[in-house]
Amino acid sequence: MKHIMIYGASSAMAKQVAHLYAKRGDRLTLVARNAEKLETIKSDLETRYSAQVKTIVQEATDYDSHSTLFEDDLPDIFLIAHGILTDQDKAQSDNSYLLNQFHTNFFSQTSLLTHAANAFEKRGSGTLCVIGSVAGDRGRMSNYAYGSAKAGIEAFCDGLRHRLSKVNVGVVLIKPGFTDTPMTAHIQPKGALWAKPEKVAKDIVNAIEKNKPVKYTPGIWNYIMFIIRNIPRFIFHASRL
Repeated sequence: MKHIMIYGASSAMAKQVAHLYAKRGDRLTLVARNAEKLETIKSDLETRYSAQVKTIVQEATDYDSHSTLFEDDLPDIFLIAHGILTDQDKAQSDNSYLLNQFHTNFFSQTSLLTHAANAFEKRGSGTLCVIGSVAGDRGRMSNYAYGSAKAGIEAFCDGLRHRLSKVNVGVVLIKPGFTDTPMTAHIQPKGALWAKPEKVAKDIVNAIEKNKPVKYTPGIWNYIMFIIRNIPRFIFHASRL
C-alpha cells in the first residue's frame, strides 16, 4: 500500500486518478478548496473500494498553508492537478485577472513542488507529479497567457528533476492535449483529438509508475507538438495558429 496525495482532487482528471489508486488498495489524501465536493468524492471511494481516504480543505493560493501538508504522514506520491483555463481575451485587457491566473497556474504549483521536494529529498524517496499542458510547448496568440504558465512549470520541473537526480525522488510532468472535462465544456465542437479523463488518468498513473520525466497524453500529442515546436517562426506567424 502506498500513500497518494492529490492536490486539486476535485478536478475531473484527479478524480479518475483517485479511483485507479483506490481500486488497487492505496491510501489517499485528497486536497481541494471545496469541502462538499471532497466529501462526495471520499464517500464514493470508500463505498466502491473500501478505500482509506483523508480530506484536507485548502486554497491553492494560501501559500502559508502549503508546508503543513508535509509536516506529518508524508505521501509516497504527490500529484498536483489544480489549475484554471485562462480566458486569453480577458487576460489581455485585465491585468489583475492575468496576475491571478499566474498565482493559480504557476506560483501556487511551484510553491507546492518546493515544499514537497524539500520533504522528499530529506526522506530520500518519493515521486512528484504535476499536470502541465501541451499549451506550454509554444506560445500561441489564442492561449499564450495560459501556455506561458505551463511553460514555466516545465522549466521548473526540469530544474527540480536535475536537482533531485542525486536522490531517489522522481519528478514527472504530464502534458495532456485536449481533454473533455468541465473546464473545457465551453469549447465546441469536440473532435477526434479530444480525450476522456479516464484515458488521461491511466497515462498519469503509468507515467508515475515508470518515472517518466515527461508524458504526453494521449501519445499522439508527442508527434503533434514536435511538429508545432519546429515550424519556422515566419511560417508559424503567417499561419495564425
